[in-house]
Amino acid sequence: MDQYKDFAFIYDELMNEVDYNGWVKYIEDIIKDENVKVQNILELACGTGNLTIPLTKKNYDIAGIDISEEMLSVAREKAEKEGVELVLLQQDIAELDFDVTNLDCILCACDGFNYITYDDELENVFAKSYELLKEEGIFIFDISSYYKLSSILGNNMYGENREDIAYMWQNYFDDEENLVEMELAFFIKDEDGKFERFEEVHQQRAYTEEEIVDMLQSSGFSNIKTYGDFTFESPKEDSQRIFFICKK
Repeated sequence: MDQYKDFAFIYDELMNEVDYNGWVKYIEDIIKDENVKVQNILELACGTGNLTIPLTKKNYDIAGIDISEEMLSVAREKAEKEGVELVLLQQDIAELDFDVTNLDCILCACDGFNYITYDDELENVFAKSYELLKEEGIFIFDISSYYKLSSILGNNMYGENREDIAYMWQNYFDDEENLVEMELAFFIKDEDGKFERFEEVHQQRAYTEEEIVDMLQSSGFSNIKTYGDFTFESPKEDSQRIFFICKK
């Protein structure tokens, strides 16, 4: 399934309203609240580096992994423009293979784990993360909640028409498999003023909080906290994003 190929080169433009500085602050607030010392971070599903680059600027040592070589290409180009050196690896995080151990922190942000649609593959990532972390190391990640994927994105259609880009986004939710399939069509204006059409199909799994906690516990984690929607409060029924904070 082709995901984040042509989309990679317009991803940042379409996500320009996302408060990535707010994401960075929230992650650092979690680290501070957990009273852990973090110098190195392994970032899974790092995308175009929207968190990787600002975290590197804050003097964290970061290695980023993503399945999309196109997304990593954009990240490298952005980092070069900003004078930042990044360590980026192209890899499917469902088959996580990383040689460095005793890591301070493993991070996966912006619902990267929803793209892993099989229980055994996600549990494998959790188990590998547990192995890679140092004692008292911290594992921070979020998911788009079951409520968001089933009830908000669900069987809905979205669209937007900008000056140089337009898109249509049709979703189909399978409540037996707990999968949402997203059909995206993009129209991008070329140098001649004509619009070229690109299509991608994305699939995400809707996990419940309880399912994720069970997998984490099976992978060795016992110290697990959950927060909803960039707060330090427990998730609510209508929380759209759930953060998991796990210490080894």
